[in-house]
Amino acid sequence: MTSPGIRKIIHVDMDAFYASVEQRDNPHLRGRPVAVGYGAKRGVVAAASYEAREYGVRSAMPSTTALRKCPPLIFVPPRFEVYRAISRQIREIFADYTDLIEPLSLDEAYLDVTENRRGLPTATATATEIRARIKAETGLNASAGISYNKFLAKLASDYRKPNGQFVVPPGHGEAFVENLPVAKFHGVGPVTAEKMNSLGIHTGADLRRQTVSFLQTHFGKSGPWYHAIAHGEDHRPVVSDRPRKSSGSETTFLEDLTEPAAVEQGVLSMADEVWAWCEKAQAFGRTVTVKIKYGDFRQATRSRTLAAPVVSQESLRAISVELVRTVYPLPTGVRLLGVTVSSFEASGPPAQLEFGF
Repeated sequence: MTSPGIRKIIHVDMDAFYASVEQRDNPHLRGRPVAVGYGAKRGVVAAASYEAREYGVRSAMPSTTALRKCPPLIFVPPRFEVYRAISRQIREIFADYTDLIEPLSLDEAYLDVTENRRGLPTATATATEIRARIKAETGLNASAGISYNKFLAKLASDYRKPNGQFVVPPGHGEAFVENLPVAKFHGVGPVTAEKMNSLGIHTGADLRRQTVSFLQTHFGKSGPWYHAIAHGEDHRPVVSDRPRKSSGSETTFLEDLTEPAAVEQGVLSMADEVWAWCEKAQAFGRTVTVKIKYGDFRQATRSRTLAAPVVSQESLRAISVELVRTVYPLPTGVRLLGVTVSSFEASGPPAQLEFGF
């Protein structure tokens, strides 16, 4: 039977993407605990292999903490150009199945496959074929969640990781979430989860018992959203090519920068990285922001919005240096610098189907 208005959504999530790429390209790393990042005292783990995760190593963890948890951990410098190239390769696979692709990052995306472009019998079969092609063409594993909305599909993609998939069919969403801890809900961060727990809300079933009014009182405008997802409801469409609002780059230095020349060189490096993206994307912004974090963790930002977009690398470099010079004399050493371009103005050449899960 046909089911008007019901979507077929797949959430594809690459397994330990950066670390898996490094293990694929270096046989000596296979089967060993690997962290992408830098092992220096101010380093941060960008990604961890599943072998490292068994020790409790996680992304965004300070490198020193990761090494304490996992002494045999191997740090590998990130190769973002390689990761981006593979991400583009994977997206080309997605495009054979749908035009409705909403990337969330280099390693995950939503796909709306309601329109059965390749004549596959179910969304589950579509996900299986996509994952098989990713493995065959890149040598990497992907997991997938399949459901009738984005929230459930994303939850489902974690359910059989790594290298698996799980489906939540129509009519089963509410039951699927009722026993899950609210901390596992996409969009419920650690602070919100802790607040929910303090109110006696530990699972999806606990959340479902609350009224919209109660949730609005305690969580403001997010209250109706929490009420909806507790019932397995999410009406957001998959939005392809969502306009990017900014492009930025930042780095934490191994030692604090105390000389203006070193600070300016750091800003120029960040500006060059941002410009490389802007030029490639043909997206140019009118607002330039420089971020400065000092050794004592105080932070300052300086921004300038121009009448017209910044359309040359030289201009971005000059504006970035002018902005950082406004914090001189330095009150203390600088541990982090960042440059961001926003307020983009892009330029350049300028049927009802069977719902089988």
